[in-house]
Amino acid sequence: MNPVETYFRDLSEIRSTGANVPETSFYGALEKLLNEIGRTLKPKVRCVLQLANRGAGNPDGGLFTANQFQKGTGVEPIPGQMPERGVIEIKPTTDDAWVTASGKQVSKYWGKYGLVLVTNYRDFVLIGKDAAGNPIKLETLRIAVTEESFWTQAAHPRKAAEKCGERFVQYFTRMMLHAAPLSSPEDVAWFLASYARDAKARIEDVDLPALFSVREALEEALGLKFEGKKGEHFFRSTLVQTLFYGIFSAWVLWSKEHPSMDRTAKFGWKEAA
Repeated sequence: MNPVETYFRDLSEIRSTGANVPETSFYGALEKLLNEIGRTLKPKVRCVLQLANRGAGNPDGGLFTANQFQKGTGVEPIPGQMPERGVIEIKPTTDDAWVTASGKQVSKYWGKYGLVLVTNYRDFVLIGKDAAGNPIKLETLRIAVTEESFWTQAAHPRKAAEKCGERFVQYFTRMMLHAAPLSSPEDVAWFLASYARDAKARIEDVDLPALFSVREALEEALGLKFEGKKGEHFFRSTLVQTLFYGIFSAWVLWSKEHPSMDRTAKFGWKEAA
């Protein structure tokens, strides 16, 4: 079972008991999801729940990289370690994650840790820093607009995973790599490929009249036809790849023309509400 399907199944089963509390009963499901995705990364990333107070309160969780876990018999943990990939603020599905993200507690966490993932299990908002060092919503993911529609999806975990699983995995992969600097073409290419897959999943099988004129223009300019369902799929896939890899090519060209400048790239993806 893939981690997204497991996430929905765990949430639904916990809720079905009628014995859960709105927030903390579901911590384990989110922890399992993050750890399953985190273990595929280099370095591996692990979620640790219920962090100690480091001067800004107790975050619900933190994301640590593999090098932060001390190994060997008799080796003492490093005191006061900060989670390298940020902290997590979790709220019940009834809450608005965007409102929480703008609240005082998240502001305190951001001031201490610099990177905060805010979630109500159905919405995810990553708060980081802009170029001037100010707080900014870097990336967001919305699974369901309402609590009711979210639980309806969760009741059918396999179907829900088929619908949004790819976006889920890509979002969390990028989120857990966010603190890693992008200073090589390979790093930038990976992130752009991830965004491209996300964008392709967003427009797949969705009626978007605005794309019709773009398709017509391409057909006329290239002298070809995107016919039938396979043709439409090929057109949308080609369009997304062209846009994102055009950005990559521009970055590579710019980095070659400005070798003495800071070439670290930063990307953010905002989910439409």
